[in-house]
Amino acid sequence: MADSSASRPTAIVTGALRGIGRACAIALAKSGFNVLLNDLAISDDASLSQQLIAEIGKSGSESIFFGCDISDLDQHTPLIDTACSRWGRIDCLVNNAGVGVAKRGDLLDVTSESFDRCIRVNTKAVFFLSQAVARSMLQQGEISGQHRSIVNITSSNAVAVSTSRGEYCVSKCASSMTTRLFAVRLAAEGIGVYEIRPGIIDTEMTRPVKEKYDALIGDSVPARRWGFPADVAAAVCSMAEGRLTYTVGQAVTVDGGLTIPRF
Repeated sequence: MADSSASRPTAIVTGALRGIGRACAIALAKSGFNVLLNDLAISDDASLSQQLIAEIGKSGSESIFFGCDISDLDQHTPLIDTACSRWGRIDCLVNNAGVGVAKRGDLLDVTSESFDRCIRVNTKAVFFLSQAVARSMLQQGEISGQHRSIVNITSSNAVAVSTSRGEYCVSKCASSMTTRLFAVRLAAEGIGVYEIRPGIIDTEMTRPVKEKYDALIGDSVPARRWGFPADVAAAVCSMAEGRLTYTVGQAVTVDGGLTIPRF
C-alpha cells in the first residue's frame, strides 16, 4: 500500500546514476517529485545509487533504485509496478538512458551489431517504456491536478548529421519521431510528451573526445561554453511541472545554439 508520501508526484528517470540522468533526478526531487532511479544493475554502481538516494533525501523527497537493462522489455512492467507499489502513482517518465556507438569511424564500416545496440537502447526501449507508462498513467488518471508527462532525451544528432556516428544519429532521429507519435496520441488525455535535444554536454560519454569538442565549441557554439547536465535538467523540470501544457511534441534544443543554421 502506498504511504503518505504518495501526495508527492512520482517520476521515473532511466540512466539515472550519472550525467544528465543524475542531474534530472536531483532537480525533480528538488521540485517535489519522488523518484524511481533506473540504471544498469552493476555491482560497482551500488555506491552511486546509495549516494544519489542520500542526495535526493536532503530535498525531502524519496527515491528508490531499480536496476535493470532498460532494453529488456520484460523489465518494464516490474519497474512500473515498483513505482506504483511504493507511491501509488507515476506522473513523469524521463527516457534518458542511452548508448553511444561502439566505435567512431567511417559510415561505410558500421556493423550491424553496433547499429542494433543503438536501436535497442536508444529507440526500442524508449518506444515501449513510453507505451507502458502511458497505459499506467491513463489507468490512474490525473491526480490532484498534477501534470503528467513523458520526456525523451534525444540529441542534437536527431537533426545534425555525424557520419562517424551514423547508427547513433539514426537511433536518436527515430526517438524524435517517437516523441511526436506519442504526443499526438496522448494530447487529448492531458499527458504532455516532449523531447530535449542536448548538444555538447559535459558527461562521461563526451569526456573521451574532450579536445575535439573544445575546438568545436569555439567555432560552432554561439554560447561559447560546454553544456552541463543541470542545463538539461532545468528544461526537464519545466516540462514535468506543467509549464509547457499547450505544446504538443515540443522539441527543446539545449545546445547553446549549436544546431541553429548559419552561413
